Amino acid sequence: MIESLALPDRHIVEALRRNGYKATPQRIAICRYAIHRRDHPSAKKIYEEVRKQYPSVSLATIYNTIGVLKRLHMLQELPIVNGDTRFDPNMEAHINLVCLQCGSVRDFDGRVIEDMVTRVARTARFDVRGQSITVYGVCQDCDSKKGA
Repeated sequence: MIESLALPDRHIVEALRRNGYKATPQRIAICRYAIHRRDHPSAKKIYEEVRKQYPSVSLATIYNTIGVLKRLHMLQELPIVNGDTRFDPNMEAHINLVCLQCGSVRDFDGRVIEDMVTRVARTARFDVRGQSITVYGVCQDCDSKKGA
């Protein structure tokens, strides 16, 4: 469930207002849910969860707010193999591990990944504004179910 506006969420309101966007209660709830999740929710999942608190929220509002978060570099889009689009608030260098069976998406962080992105950017003389490295496979849970 979505909690009321907490002190750490002030950065959401400040980022919205600083960039000319209204900080409506619905938009704040959408932002809070999307950027505090680590399970890479889809727009539909964000919609389902925010509707619990704001029943009148529309799917268009969800997509518009996701667009704002992407423009503010607070969220990135992950096209997943089954055609589903998921959203990732982790803007640091990392790998997304996508299970082809259950659809789960996990982050793999590590200094090696960050070093690789930095090295590539320096060598290519490229100013990195975001990244997405996705590895597809089968998660440990699905693999162990297969063997059972």
